[in-house]
Amino acid sequence: MRPLLLLAVLAAAAPAADPPLPNGHKLEQQPTDPNATKIVLVGGSNYFKAGEHDYLAGVAVLADLLKQTPGVAPVLAADWPTRSETFAGAKAVVLLVDGGAKHAVLKGNRAAEVQKLVDAGVGLVQLHQVADYPKDMGERARAWAGGSWEAGTGQRAHWVHEFKTFPDHPVCRGVTPFKIDDGWLFKNRFVDGKTGVTPILRTVNPKGKDDVAADGAVVAWAYDRPGGAGRSFTFTGAHLHASFAAEGYRRLLVNAILWSAGRDVPAGGAPVKLDAAALPGYLTPPPKK
Repeated sequence: MRPLLLLAVLAAAAPAADPPLPNGHKLEQQPTDPNATKIVLVGGSNYFKAGEHDYLAGVAVLADLLKQTPGVAPVLAADWPTRSETFAGAKAVVLLVDGGAKHAVLKGNRAAEVQKLVDAGVGLVQLHQVADYPKDMGERARAWAGGSWEAGTGQRAHWVHEFKTFPDHPVCRGVTPFKIDDGWLFKNRFVDGKTGVTPILRTVNPKGKDDVAADGAVVAWAYDRPGGAGRSFTFTGAHLHASFAAEGYRRLLVNAILWSAGRDVPAGGAPVKLDAAALPGYLTPPPKK
């Protein structure tokens, strides 16, 4: 075999290198404490723009924040777990990946894996575009999470909003007002009668005519599945990495993950210490040209 052809064959056969993770994080490193609350965070590895849709950076920050709660063991996965034991024993799964036609759940048998997790009562947290499912999966997605975004009825746009008030729900404990610029998915569809759904955040497109009291303005919600069969939380924001600088934003997400995992959220909310100056250190480097 010619040397160049041999090199090409070997390169094609070689396993893809793991995407870079910040701050010493490792992929699919299993908990050492069997009694710890295992939370699997799945981040997409694709590159969009620095600090935008930077999914691996986002799940790495969330992992560091979750570690501040004793007895919680976050496990990171890129795109989807490659090890069979990664989902085993998880109390919650957090998805921060592309949605729509590129939805990570659409590939292979992943939808069946999610269904198995939901059937077992595992918590499900969906961030940003994960709520965007094709119409033929809409009913199934709403059974998982209480609501979903669908092309044709749903809308998306960017604007700045300051959240000042929050409902009386465990995910809102200790959450202080915060102002963020985000890419919202709104006018979402919910299960019939919104049974089990608690709206958490509402925002109105400043260029639109949405009623703040209407379902169309809901961009974050908690969901108690029927019969106590688990919990889900969806936040259609999370576009910008810089939003982690806001304490209220961080606490809302961490509280929601803990709640979805069945943990008691402290009265003052989960600890979420973070030096905002450290946020750029999480960013995924652009691919080499």
